[in-house]
Amino acid sequence: LQKILILLHVTMCVIVGKTLMILFPSAMKRYILKQGEKSRMNTNPKFSYENWGPTFFSFKYLLFVLKVKWKRLEDEAYEGHPAPNTPVVTVNGEVRHLLDFMRDNRPLILNFGSCT
Repeated sequence: LQKILILLHVTMCVIVGKTLMILFPSAMKRYILKQGEKSRMNTNPKFSYENWGPTFFSFKYLLFVLKVKWKRLEDEAYEGHPAPNTPVVTVNGEVRHLLDFMRDNRPLILNFGSCT
């Protein structure tokens, strides 16, 4: 049921977004660029709106968002239950799972930070 609700929600968002991109292209470009500023995507000189902006609200975009949202349904953590074994990417680009880094009975400590 949750997957169906997510499918309906994301599909409606993509339909509305695509319609707005067709009817108001310059306003949507400003909106998408504003979202890029929030995520700091715009600070990367290798990204230009022409490369990634038109992909918003496409069929590939819909499939990607659905995949991410459906995957997150499995990643819920509850007190007293095992931690989710979320996929992570190493600095070498290798895909591993979070619990692969556990060693014996030592606690696993996650440190989130920024390289910039």
